[in-house]
Amino acid sequence: MALLITDECINCDVCEPECPNDAIFMGETIYEIETSKCTECVGHFDEPQCQQICPIDCIPLDLNNVETEAELMDKYRKIIATG
Repeated sequence: MALLITDECINCDVCEPECPNDAIFMGETIYEIETSKCTECVGHFDEPQCQQICPIDCIPLDLNNVETEAELMDKYRKIIATG
């Protein structure tokens, strides 16, 4: 499952540099996560780094983008293969 940044985001800028897949970007008003690049850090870390560093806990799982651990690992492999 990909992650989602909610509108509670305070634009503190700490999550974006922590994402190993460059999935986090500044949207119109808050940071957003590009679902096609989010692997919940599978392949990189044991825990999603953006969730770990977020000071206000505004990065839950995106229930509209459910993926298994195997699907996340497959996405990770595709991302690293394309550089």
